[in-house]
Amino acid sequence: MRFFSTFFTSAKYPEIKTLMGPDPHLKWIVSGMVFIQFLACYLVKDLSWKWIFFWAYAFGGCINHSLTLAIHDISHNVAFGNKQAKWNRWFAVFANLPVGIPYSASFKKYHIDHHRYLGGDNLDVDIPTDFEGWFFCTPFRKLLWLFLQPLFYSLRPLYVNPKAITRMEILNALVQFSIDLIIYYLWGLKPIIYLIAGTILCMGVHPISGHFIAEHYMFLKGYETYSYYGPLNWLTFNVGYHMEHHDFPSIPGCRLPMVKKIAAEYYDNLPHHQSWIRVLWDFVFDDTIGPYSRVKRLYELAKES
Repeated sequence: MRFFSTFFTSAKYPEIKTLMGPDPHLKWIVSGMVFIQFLACYLVKDLSWKWIFFWAYAFGGCINHSLTLAIHDISHNVAFGNKQAKWNRWFAVFANLPVGIPYSASFKKYHIDHHRYLGGDNLDVDIPTDFEGWFFCTPFRKLLWLFLQPLFYSLRPLYVNPKAITRMEILNALVQFSIDLIIYYLWGLKPIIYLIAGTILCMGVHPISGHFIAEHYMFLKGYETYSYYGPLNWLTFNVGYHMEHHDFPSIPGCRLPMVKKIAAEYYDNLPHHQSWIRVLWDFVFDDTIGPYSRVKRLYELAKES
């Protein structure tokens, strides 16, 4: 599909170039979500534990997962533009605050490789390891794998493609843990658990987390990237428009539907998902789909290393 990117912008669909550039609304939407979560921290401080976990899954985790996808968008410099890279990095740190765990700087570091070396063995850490593919092969084990997705996503890079810790990662951690300590000092432990539990639960078995499987797992032979055009895009900064995103990563999520509309002849006939919930169901119960259902390729850079 990268051929189409060049083809669109240089010849048949030059108007797609006008969609590139920052999203002027993103910073305000994200800021509102961050402050909603801070308000929620105050509101849950006296709740019983069962309600802490209920609201973490049903409400807070949805916002936190959405914020991780905002961080995904921000990693492509669409909050302030390519000329303000540092503003984007620091705004991602701000968006990270309700997640409870430092994440944004490390995500940026590895997400570049995901786009540059899609499916690259030992380069794209989005690819499950051989152990994951071998062990999580039955419905029960695949369901367990979905629950453990946050763990694998955070630890897999350290095993597959370890990189030196950057200054931005250290600053990300210092800011994050400082805010966590302030929340703990003001309102106690329950708000911290609310934030972190929401992040972990909603990146596991949750309708929104279906996008992790939907994006690049080969449900049909020969197709490794899929889009989803359903209503959950409203909560996820249009991450469902994933084929379009990989073709044009510098276009913010809010404008990806326009890419599909302009270049409909190329996208309308491609296989796509109708439901992220159905994606999760099929992943668990279809014997032909599992962690091994990814295209893996060897790049020269991996050979050299």
